[in-house]
Amino acid sequence: MTIAGKRRITPLLLGAMLAASTSTLAHAADGDLTVFDWSGYEDPEFHPAYVEKYGDSPTFAFFADEDEAFAKLMAGFKTDLAHPCSQSVAKWRDAGLLQPLDTSRIKGWDDVMPAFKSMKGLVTTEDGKAWLLPFDWGNTALTYNTEKVKEADVQSLQAFADPKFEGRVSLPDNVDDAYALAVLAIGKKDWSNMSDEEFKQASDFLRKVHKNVRLYWTDGTELAQAMGGGEVDIAWAWNETATTLSADGQPVVMKKDTDEGLSTWVCGYTLMKDAPGNIDKAYDFLSAVNAPEVSNYIVTAWGYGHGNGAGMKAIPKEDLDAAGYGDVDKFVGNTLFQSPVSPEMKQRMIAEFEKIKAGY
Repeated sequence: MTIAGKRRITPLLLGAMLAASTSTLAHAADGDLTVFDWSGYEDPEFHPAYVEKYGDSPTFAFFADEDEAFAKLMAGFKTDLAHPCSQSVAKWRDAGLLQPLDTSRIKGWDDVMPAFKSMKGLVTTEDGKAWLLPFDWGNTALTYNTEKVKEADVQSLQAFADPKFEGRVSLPDNVDDAYALAVLAIGKKDWSNMSDEEFKQASDFLRKVHKNVRLYWTDGTELAQAMGGGEVDIAWAWNETATTLSADGQPVVMKKDTDEGLSTWVCGYTLMKDAPGNIDKAYDFLSAVNAPEVSNYIVTAWGYGHGNGAGMKAIPKEDLDAAGYGDVDKFVGNTLFQSPVSPEMKQRMIAEFEKIKAGY
């Protein structure tokens, strides 16, 4: 999957990956371990030590967003490991889906970036239990085709609602990312304290954007196909879209310095409470994805940061700069961090987003 150190996605591969993402069990390999994940993370270069030890990757099951994943898990779907993000871990833990991690069995746990370990109630709780191995972190930000869109026209996130871009916009079919955009667009950096009026303003903004939306994308490969094929010119996207398309010579860039900023998230792996598979293999997988040699691949090929601080420090500065992580403080200061919101607010966001997508 790599050419000259880049993750090259051809139209044929995009089609195959997109088709795979629609199946719950799209990649069956080692039957002793199942990982419930985002499409694309079955890439063996994310866990090379596991493949080296066992001769194959685990079995992967896929979800489109964390609300779908939560519903499937609550309905009884069994898996050993899962890959939620920062805003969902507490919800999954409180629902009784997770068991704490035995960090002594995860190689390199001491190298996990301190900023992630100290996240209140996320990685470790007050009782000292760890619930998440931080793996990938990055942004959702304005991404555009530089040959079709002038940079001056996308300096503000208000561009998503500009009538000149009717039929040329794509948003994630993901309530967290969608409301991260909307909350930033109304001038806030913290969505945990939204008033009723601010929630209405954010929702009204998404209704304006809906008039311009060509596609609500469900995974990165679908969006890359749409932007690479000229169907979409402006998107609210993850780092991988610009990284993979630019590696293929496409004029697509992520703009991290819009007036209102961007959204930042951290995701990782959790151990499920009723994991039916091989627990030794589960910890071998966690050690494999946390290995420092994975850092360079995830940064240069996907455009994300890695949770292993030692691995990140070993990456050449020019590669970190190219991925936008050379000066993390510069953009973190103008970001909305996707932290957990109250269950009541989350339900309001879900219900309202469904209405917006339906045109109401």
